[in-house]
Amino acid sequence: MAVTFSDLYAESGLKALDEFLSGKTYISGHQPTKDDIKVFAAVVADPGSSFPNVSKWYGCVSSHLAASFPRKAAGVKFGGAAAPAEEPKKEAAAADDDDIDLFGEETEEEKKAAEEREAAKKSSAKKKESGKSSVLMDVKPWDDETDMKKLEEAVRSVKMEGLFWGASKLVPVGYGIKKLQIMLTIVDDLVSVDNLIEDHLLTEPINEYVQSCDIVAFNKI
Repeated sequence: MAVTFSDLYAESGLKALDEFLSGKTYISGHQPTKDDIKVFAAVVADPGSSFPNVSKWYGCVSSHLAASFPRKAAGVKFGGAAAPAEEPKKEAAAADDDDIDLFGEETEEEKKAAEEREAAKKSSAKKKESGKSSVLMDVKPWDDETDMKKLEEAVRSVKMEGLFWGASKLVPVGYGIKKLQIMLTIVDDLVSVDNLIEDHLLTEPINEYVQSCDIVAFNKI
């Protein structure tokens, strides 16, 4: 449950904080958290012996902050009147919005970002695991005068991402005509057999040799 502190720049606020810290080392448990940073930002300075519990806590938080910035400081001084009452509150609000976690705790935003990265990795892995299919195709010439060697060369000249031509052989059809029977492997998400036939094998210049194509077998790998 959230704890509310007010007027930590005044004696009344420090007194309430001192009572709250009685028997405690930190605001929210035995380890420093962002709650300590928020309250630390609202307390103008170490109140000293007037509020011993606050003073002890203030020193502990200061030592943790100092350890987070180990380089030697040149020294800074402040002049002028004391900051108005609303300034500590603004500073505390700024600390709340700070993306830097000095104690290594993971914020809600960091957790969400990590979950989104993990989901993106899984989605990418699924795309990479796209299925493949093995296809056996009959490619028929126009007549017995068609040069079957050039026909096969024309068929294999089709290059597409996800298309892999395999073994082939000539099979007699009749009347001296032979057809080309050829194996091919496709990545399902990248190649459509229908498009391969209609947009490539049955268009110029390949249709000079190819009269038709038929799918003999289609198997998922």
